[in-house]
Amino acid sequence: MSKELAKLQISTAEDMHEFGSKLAGILKAGDLVILTGPLGAGKTTFTRGVGEGLQAIGNVSSPTFVIARTHKRENSEVPLVHVDAYRLSSVHEFDDLDIDIDHSIVLVEWGRGFAEELAESWLDIEIGRDHTGESDIRDVTITAHGSRFENARLAL
Repeated sequence: MSKELAKLQISTAEDMHEFGSKLAGILKAGDLVILTGPLGAGKTTFTRGVGEGLQAIGNVSSPTFVIARTHKRENSEVPLVHVDAYRLSSVHEFDDLDIDIDHSIVLVEWGRGFAEELAESWLDIEIGRDHTGESDIRDVTITAHGSRFENARLAL
């Protein structure tokens, strides 16, 4: 079961960061967020905002070369795990990362097509951008899959 929760237009990197920070307010252990969009769409900027909203310790940056970064959080035992699955080709390769999904908040860039197999419920956030360079506006669609987010109230 899937349900579109919101469609947004985001104009600046600061607004994308704030969007992530606000969305962090609904996330808890076991949550999976799959981020999809072209290079430069704002996936990592969004994730930095989530990190700030969750009070992640340290710099939340792209894990392109290490594939996954685990961030401890202030006042919480539930870590934020940021995965760049660009170089992964299957859920089996993801499993090899040995991420404790049930006890973490996991954000996966480039995971559409296989990361959905990791959880019964997840948020899919698709970020589109104008490739002509005429506009910096990002079109963002948030879709809930499974029962966890079906009644989510997004204060965006």
